Amino acid sequence: MDWSDIAHTLFMTVYTFTLVMVALYGLHRWSLVYLYYRHRRKAPQAAGRFEDLPRVTIQLPMYNEAAVAERIIRKTCEIEYPRQKLQIQVLDDSTDETVAIAARAVDEARARGFDIEYIHRTDRTGFKAGALENGLKTATGEFVTIFDADFIPEPEILQRSIHYFTDPDVCVVQTRWEHLNRYDSMLTRSQAIFLDGHFAIEHVARNRSQRFMSFNGTAGTWRKSAIADAGGWQHDTLTEDLDLSYRAQLRGWKFVFLPDLTAPAELPPEMQAFKVQQFRWTKGGAQVALKLLPKVLLSKAPLKVKVEAFFHLTCFMLHLFMLGLVLMIYPAMVIQSVPLESGTLWRGMFDLWIFSAATLSASVFYVASQYVLFNDWRTAVKYLPVLMAIGVGLCVSNTKAILEALLGKSSEFVRTPKYGDSKTQQADGLRKRRRDLLPYVEFALGLYMTTCAILSLMHFQSMMAAPFLVIFSFGFFYVSVLSFQAQRARRTAAEQAVALRERA
Repeated sequence: MDWSDIAHTLFMTVYTFTLVMVALYGLHRWSLVYLYYRHRRKAPQAAGRFEDLPRVTIQLPMYNEAAVAERIIRKTCEIEYPRQKLQIQVLDDSTDETVAIAARAVDEARARGFDIEYIHRTDRTGFKAGALENGLKTATGEFVTIFDADFIPEPEILQRSIHYFTDPDVCVVQTRWEHLNRYDSMLTRSQAIFLDGHFAIEHVARNRSQRFMSFNGTAGTWRKSAIADAGGWQHDTLTEDLDLSYRAQLRGWKFVFLPDLTAPAELPPEMQAFKVQQFRWTKGGAQVALKLLPKVLLSKAPLKVKVEAFFHLTCFMLHLFMLGLVLMIYPAMVIQSVPLESGTLWRGMFDLWIFSAATLSASVFYVASQYVLFNDWRTAVKYLPVLMAIGVGLCVSNTKAILEALLGKSSEFVRTPKYGDSKTQQADGLRKRRRDLLPYVEFALGLYMTTCAILSLMHFQSMMAAPFLVIFSFGFFYVSVLSFQAQRARRTAAEQAVALRERA
């Protein structure tokens, strides 16, 4: 065997492994859909009702949320709950005009008789987790409800969820996110479908089949004693919510998910903000997997819980495998275009079948979520190519997040910018970041995929892959171009700010 044969064998081994891993995570999506339909009728029931409602602390963590700070404080004060049983904490780490806005809103609420506390930190130690932990020092509630600054909680949210805590083993009641700006653009529509799949299918499937699920960091209520029992809020990962969720469930605490009780919030309306959010979630998920997956696998939890926890905590790896497939597509096409007697036709069909099966699983997953929530599968079908394209387009940024987590590189908790009703602030919160080189890589991969799509039409063996390659090409171009636009907006905003300061 010469070196060319060795290189060929090595490449095909790596390529096949990557393809199989993509298919394996695709099969996991099938399993979630199956679990959903098998257990969907097992809706949670409250064990009883509190004759005397317990005291609740509502925590509102925020950092430079000038566009939405006043709104969340005002909406929280509209929640229907006995005022003498309710404490509100505004946990503000802001360094901008949010400080004055939030403090003024708190003073107004206090003047109306609310038990509301304004806590401002100047060092951001632990970021959001640190703010939540700091707030617990003066929290008087037996239960703690958390809302991020861009949420608009419904007035009845506590009255409809608090009674599930009559079961002493329940530590969290999580509600479903809804989306204030779902229909604003193709990007927000796509994000909404992504999140609908997570809440409508994943959460229901895991929770009702007695597998571990996650608290989503907001729009939910914790039993304060369970937080302490699980080790409290810790800030060694960027997803403190997922971290605490698994630590609590390993201690035997139960979660309740209420898909029919919703809390509307804002979706990132521009690509760079969306990438910031996805980067944090991906890196944080990888950090939690490194921290807790060995403990889960070595625990006394049932096998079904361990298997699902493995896929749940490692699902981020799909981005790495997808980027690997993208990079290997052209060499694979070359190898599979040699004479048919080598068997490459069957190999190409096998590869396409495996990849199509994985793609179909994502399609069924998201179509099912839209049918469950809105009895509308047609819209989801229409958006499937866009969902696939955006998912692939994000794999560069998210792979960077994975590698940083695996290498132990720490990074700041970069919040997802909130814009509220203001479209003029879309660059705020991002303008201080250094120039991002990833859009150039994404654009280059878009050119690479376009070239592969053209070349695939020249050989019968690879012709069936052309539609996927076109979608991939669109995804990289879409993500990169919108990222370039966001960078330009940040530069313009920074230049305008400098000009204003000079004139002042």
